[in-house]
Amino acid sequence: MHAGSSDFTLSAPPAPADPHDGALRPLSLSFTGSGSEYFRIWIVNVLLSIVTFGFYSAWAKVRTLQYFYRNTRLDGASFDYHGKPSAILKGRAIVVALAFAFQVATNVSPFLSLAMLVALLAVFPLLLVRSLRFRMANSSYRGLRFAFAGRDAEAYKVFVLWPLAAVFTLGLLGPLAHQRFKRYQHNHTRFGTAPFAFSADAGDFYGVYLRAFGMMVAVVAIAAVGSLVLGASASGRLGAALSFGIGIAGFYLALLAVSPYLMARLQNIVWSHTTLAPHAFRSEVRAGRMVFIFVTNLLAIALTLGLYLPFARVRAARYRLECVTMLAAGPLDSFIAGEAEQVGALGEAAVDWYDIDIAL
Repeated sequence: MHAGSSDFTLSAPPAPADPHDGALRPLSLSFTGSGSEYFRIWIVNVLLSIVTFGFYSAWAKVRTLQYFYRNTRLDGASFDYHGKPSAILKGRAIVVALAFAFQVATNVSPFLSLAMLVALLAVFPLLLVRSLRFRMANSSYRGLRFAFAGRDAEAYKVFVLWPLAAVFTLGLLGPLAHQRFKRYQHNHTRFGTAPFAFSADAGDFYGVYLRAFGMMVAVVAIAAVGSLVLGASASGRLGAALSFGIGIAGFYLALLAVSPYLMARLQNIVWSHTTLAPHAFRSEVRAGRMVFIFVTNLLAIALTLGLYLPFARVRAARYRLECVTMLAAGPLDSFIAGEAEQVGALGEAAVDWYDIDIAL
């Protein structure tokens, strides 16, 4: 495989396992890190990033990823991250340069800014694909690397065509655009040479988004009725202030509830419809629990002036990871040993190494 290609020479993959097959062995993910451990990493990252005017942030990102990868365990073994800070620095430099060029073009001429926008739409899918390749190539489990083999041509559909279609339809095609992205991401990811596969359709995503939209409308409507009732019961400026305050509070409450709800339901949809060769996955995040974690984390972060942030991140990550189960069709040791042999047989040319990560 070379830099411009995403083809692997593989034998036909085994049929995906049926998640409801009683012969599958459930293996739960677990997170062994703690908020106090991550706090020490986080506070050093923050201080050094401030002192170096953001230059250290690339090393901070690598240290953070390594901490979360190495504390995520499956079947007695942990994951690992091998990326270099220089790749993140290079990616961020490219993004800053492009943003600066766009700002200059905007100040010079509207026609030049339009031309720069077209150039950005042409460049960003290529950068995003290379970032995905970099992230996967530098992620491993039991010493075996992941890989991403998505093609650039399809990336333009996923990162440009479908998002623009969602914008021009006022969000109506948003769930479809999201489904196309997850399908592209999972269908082109491999562990060794074993392919992941994604079976969720657009209807699954529309169901989640429509329920979230209905929830938001209901909360806003209840808040609006409450604001009208209280506004009518109080006269003058006090009534107007109460009405306005309750309306705004209801809107933000709806946003607070919808965000973790979407996070929970989408994780369940995505991972419960993902397979890895003969193995399957199941995700059972409870939306109510996710909303509770999200809201209480926000309150704790506000009360501690941001110092609870690393504890909040660990708390949310632990819950989301421990809700995922791998339904193994056989011993992982044998599966990984077989994949390692295939990777070795293909040789080093079968693995692309990319040294750019725009960290989006």
